[in-house]
Amino acid sequence: MNNNIVLIGFMGSGKTAVGKRLANKLKMGFFDTDENIEKVSGMSIGKIFNDYGEIRFRSEETLAVKRACALNNSVIATGGGAVLIPENLELLKKSGVIVALDASPEEIQKRVSKRNSFRPLLGNDKSLENITRLLKKRVPVYQQANYRVDTTGKELETVVDEIMELLKNNE
Repeated sequence: MNNNIVLIGFMGSGKTAVGKRLANKLKMGFFDTDENIEKVSGMSIGKIFNDYGEIRFRSEETLAVKRACALNNSVIATGGGAVLIPENLELLKKSGVIVALDASPEEIQKRVSKRNSFRPLLGNDKSLENITRLLKKRVPVYQQANYRVDTTGKELETVVDEIMELLKNNE
C-alpha cells in the first residue's frame, strides 16, 4: 500500500480546496484527477462531456486515477464520480487511506451555485431535488472510505485539522 491520502466525495464537498491545503500542511504532493484530465486531454471537463459524452470522460478519469495511484506521499483529490467505477475505488484503496468528505445537500447546492465552474452531471438543474437524488446514489460508495468528515458549514482549516487528527490517531 502506498502512503497517499485520497479524498473522495460529492461535487462541492471541498476535495480540491481541502486537498491542496492538506498537502501543503503535510508537505506532501497534490494531485487532482480533474485537473490532470484537463491538462492531459487539453480540454475542459465540460468540453469532454459536451463533445464526447460521459463514457469518454469516465475513461479519461480512470486513466487519471491510475496516474494518481502510481504516486507516493501525495494527497489525491478525485472527481465526485471517480469511485463509482469499482476498478477505480479498488486502485485508490490500494494507494492509501480514503477520506470521504461529506456535505449536506443544501450546502452542496450553495457551493455549486455560487461557482462559475460547469457541473456536467447537474447541468442547468442545480435544484436541491436533483442534488439529493444524485447524492443518494453515491452515498453507499462514499461509505466505503476509511474515514468520513462532514464539511458542512466548516472553515477549510477546521476540515484540514479534523483530517490530520483522524490520521494521527489511527496510524
